[in-house]
Amino acid sequence: MPSIQRHNIIIIGAGPAGIVAAMFLAKQGIHSLILEKATFPRDKICGDALSGKVVEVLNKLDASLVPGIASEPAHLGSWGVTFVAPNRKALRVPFKSEYNKLHDRPPGFIAKRLDFDHFLLKEALKYPEIEIRQGVDVREFEASDDGWNLRIRMAESGNSKNSETIHTNLILAADGAQSKFSRQVGGFSLQPRHHCAGIRAYYKDVKGLDDDNFIELHFLDRFLPGYFWIFPLPGGLCNVGVGMRSDKVSAKKINLRTSIEELIRNDERLKKRFADAVQVSPPKGFGLPLGSRKRTISGSHYMLLGDAASLIDPFTGEGIGNAMYSGMLAAKQAEGCLESKNFSESFLKSYDAAVYQRLWPELKISRRMQSLVKYPGLFNLVVNKANKNKALGALISCMFEDLDLRKQLRNPKFYFNLIFSNGN
Repeated sequence: MPSIQRHNIIIIGAGPAGIVAAMFLAKQGIHSLILEKATFPRDKICGDALSGKVVEVLNKLDASLVPGIASEPAHLGSWGVTFVAPNRKALRVPFKSEYNKLHDRPPGFIAKRLDFDHFLLKEALKYPEIEIRQGVDVREFEASDDGWNLRIRMAESGNSKNSETIHTNLILAADGAQSKFSRQVGGFSLQPRHHCAGIRAYYKDVKGLDDDNFIELHFLDRFLPGYFWIFPLPGGLCNVGVGMRSDKVSAKKINLRTSIEELIRNDERLKKRFADAVQVSPPKGFGLPLGSRKRTISGSHYMLLGDAASLIDPFTGEGIGNAMYSGMLAAKQAEGCLESKNFSESFLKSYDAAVYQRLWPELKISRRMQSLVKYPGLFNLVVNKANKNKALGALISCMFEDLDLRKQLRNPKFYFNLIFSNGN
């Protein structure tokens, strides 16, 4: 009988969470094995927006990464977001209150996941401490006294004779929104109130895009709580889609695929913008587990990362930045596990605490903002007032940089003051 391969750390999934975790470990001289079911470059259904949080983590990892992204044509710099209220009034909000496109580096980017994830993979392969096996399907997880035995086989092989067993002291499960490990070991299940359904397609030659590549979020009545989006991409492409909380999709009996097609075809404003646009890829559906409730994201000899840990922002739908943050924090925790030779459930609770200390204040605010979207009148009020009042517009812009300011959006006094202000 062949001997079983043994590894200190195995990472399941080579998306942003898994790759970032491996790279932070490698910086400390720690070896990891990444098991990835797909073969790169591979597509990932996503909105394709890379937030300031992505930039922050990359800068902590390696100061050369963000300039590398900025220099590649596949990554488009973005300077802000345009919110379109239910009354169709638009509020243009920069990610930075002041910026100079000629001299400043963009605070965010937009790139197909096909390109961004492949960029990260190529960077990871520069580290001798990182071993990546692509096209590998993890079939079974079996707990042992000192870790996990994983039964794996080539993803395209249906022959069980091609399978093998490998052992690890610690699993970092970063296998995405449909994580097998989260379901089978973590006990996660789809909860419609904390889950989003989405549809995405790529279009070319959409009119009326922002000169500074602002992403667009259209909060239209039919999709609340959720939104229709248009995100510009390099080469005249756009990522166009709609996301809506799954329980509301069921309650309203909405077919998102047909709804988005009808919206583009019949809406008076949008049909002009899409008059000469060409759909260059078929619509694809996906599900997003939202970070609108706290979950246990670790256990004996394992941690859950990114979408597998349900860390997606419930208001904006951002997942990549939160995933990368969890990867960074998981690497730090894994380093501590190795140093102390402690992989116990109680010791790994520190990872849960670190993740939620960093992300929960923001996720909690976003959950409240998601709830407020149920009241379109409030959204209309904020946009109307902000367009009239430059100080209020600047305040909302600063909320992207200052979490304490963003808390005002869940304070009833904020809206009371808006209602009774003179609007000037």
